Amino acid sequence: MRKTWEQRWYGTPTGPSLMTPPLVLAAGVFGALAWARRRLYDARMLPAHRVEGLRVLSVGNLNVGGTGKTPVVIHAVQRLLARGVRCAVLSRGYGRSNPADVALSPGSDLPSAEDIGDEPRLIAQQCPAAWVFVGADRVGLARRALREAEVQVVVLDDGFSHRRLARDLDVVVVDEAIGFGNGHLLPWGPLREPVSSLGRAGLLWVRSSDEPRPLPLTSAPRVRARHSAVSLRAPGGVSLPLAWLEGRPVLALSGIARPRSFSTTLEGLGAKILRHATVPDHARFPITLLETLLEESQRQAAPIVTTEKDAMRLPAGFPLHVLGLGVHLLEGEDLFERALDGLVL
Repeated sequence: MRKTWEQRWYGTPTGPSLMTPPLVLAAGVFGALAWARRRLYDARMLPAHRVEGLRVLSVGNLNVGGTGKTPVVIHAVQRLLARGVRCAVLSRGYGRSNPADVALSPGSDLPSAEDIGDEPRLIAQQCPAAWVFVGADRVGLARRALREAEVQVVVLDDGFSHRRLARDLDVVVVDEAIGFGNGHLLPWGPLREPVSSLGRAGLLWVRSSDEPRPLPLTSAPRVRARHSAVSLRAPGGVSLPLAWLEGRPVLALSGIARPRSFSTTLEGLGAKILRHATVPDHARFPITLLETLLEESQRQAAPIVTTEKDAMRLPAGFPLHVLGLGVHLLEGEDLFERALDGLVL
């Protein structure tokens, strides 16, 4: 099913099908509701709440998942921390089963992904000097971050369409490998808002690709970054060179929005993928699937390789190789630094 939707949204255009009319109708209804909501916020009939004494950096996108927001959040937080800025991350915590708000102070033990979600857990692991607040009410979390953590800046994860919390800068992440797909709104296409909404963006973060799709011109400053593998950890946390994967048969395991991107990364490192087992984004990995993969791994002498985000949801001690991603700014690093200057000066 996931492959069907990915092909429909991002693949080569095909002729109309029996699904086209209901998808067009559903997208029309979704678009009308989204338009009305945007107009209400633009007219300030729906208020955007500002937390006095707090600066807000939002990192989001137009597409549903899979553009690389989390590495951008981590990079932004690390750059702020390097400046000596006290900061926190606010996250919805998608996929978690715990409905209560959670606050993680710097250096605290990490709860399970079921309690806080895989992305907040990864952010807390990669940014141990930052606070992480998880909950549905981001306005309430922002106030709590100011009151309890006395932070100067909060980074709103996946916040572009979440307009209840006023922000000082909107960074919109676009993957130029997929662009905006077929350009249609959900469920006909992958967009939560029309491309024209990029007019609200303060900065466009373009995830580079060797085969880029054309992107629309916008007035927002644009940076371009490479999201690539930077680390490989064997079971037990032992570091390995990325070249260890070259020519090696592997079993890939992921539960992300666009699993093909993980396959592409492994193949780019020279790995030979014997099987790529997937589950939906943020979903739990069934024990039966893990047992089957473990048996296959032993029988075929092929290690199981997963993403850092997926490793957050897997059982402790499960024998995995974890591939870590990082970002490297190719163009516009000065623009990004000036954008951060505007938050802390």
